[in-house]
Amino acid sequence: MALYVENATKKFGDFTAVDDISLKVERGQMHGFLGANGAGKTTTFRMILGLLEPTHGMVSWNGKPITYGTSPEIGYLPEERGLYPKMKVEDQLIYLAQLRRMPRQEAKREVANWLGRFEVPHYASKKVEELSKGNQQKIQLIASLLHRPSLLILDEPFSGLDPVNVEMLKSAILDFQKEGATIVFSSHRMDHVEELCDDISILDKGKMILSGSIREVKRSFGKQNVRVKTDGDLSALAEVAGVEKYKKTHDGALFQIMDEATAQTILVESMKRGPLRHFAIEEPTLEEIFIARVGKAYA
Repeated sequence: MALYVENATKKFGDFTAVDDISLKVERGQMHGFLGANGAGKTTTFRMILGLLEPTHGMVSWNGKPITYGTSPEIGYLPEERGLYPKMKVEDQLIYLAQLRRMPRQEAKREVANWLGRFEVPHYASKKVEELSKGNQQKIQLIASLLHRPSLLILDEPFSGLDPVNVEMLKSAILDFQKEGATIVFSSHRMDHVEELCDDISILDKGKMILSGSIREVKRSFGKQNVRVKTDGDLSALAEVAGVEKYKKTHDGALFQIMDEATAQTILVESMKRGPLRHFAIEEPTLEEIFIARVGKAYA
C-alpha cells in the first residue's frame, strides 16, 4: 500500500493554493509536512482525503482513487475541532466509528480501551464542550484512529497539549505506525517532525520546495554547526573563512560553517583563547533549513 500524489494542483479561481506537487508515502512510513500558514498543507490534505478534487493531477491510495468507498481505510484529525460539542464523548466516538463501518459493539470496546490509554475514562459520559482544549484534542485523535485506518492524516495533532500529553499521543501514533499504518502529519513543532518522521516535504506558497528523507535533506543543505563551550572570547572567529554565521551563547558560541575544514580551524583558534569544556560538530536543524529555504520562521 502506498499514497501517491502526482502533479497535484488546486486552484480557486485565479488563486493557486497548491502548485504541481508530487510525493509518495510507502506503507508504514510517517511523512511530515512543513510550511507557514497558507503554504498549502491543509489544501493538500483535503485533496488526499477526497474532500477537494485536484484541478490537475491525481491522488491515489493503494493504486486506486480515493472515494467515499475508501473512507473506512482513512483517518483524519483536522486542525480545527470537528466534534459535536453537545454530544457525549462515548456516544460521539461510537457514532463516528460506525460511519466508518465499524460494528457498534466493537466500537464500544475500542472506545473504552482508548479512553483508558489516554487516562480519561471518566469523560465517557461528558459532553465535548465540558472538556479542556487538550482533552478535546485527545478525543479528536481517538476519533481519527478508532476504526483502525491504514492511512492516517494528522493536521497539527499536538496543538494545545502540555508536554506530558504530547508524549502520550506520540506514543500512540508510533504504535499505530508499528502496526503498518501510513501516516502523514503537519506540526508547528519541528522537533516533533524530526523525531517522528521518515521523510519530510516543505511547502511554500503552494509549491514543494524540498522533499526527501530527513538525512538527505540535511546533507543537501551543505552546512553544519559547530558548538563551542568556553569562557574565552570567540567573537573574532566570526571572520574565519568558511564561517557563515556566528552566535554568542551563554556558555560559548555557535558557528554555522560550510565544511569540516573550517571546524578544524575553529577548534585550533578556540583552544588559543582558553580551555574548552565542549566542542562538537552538529547537523543543521530543520528550523535552520526551513528559514534558509523559505526565508522566515515557521509560525
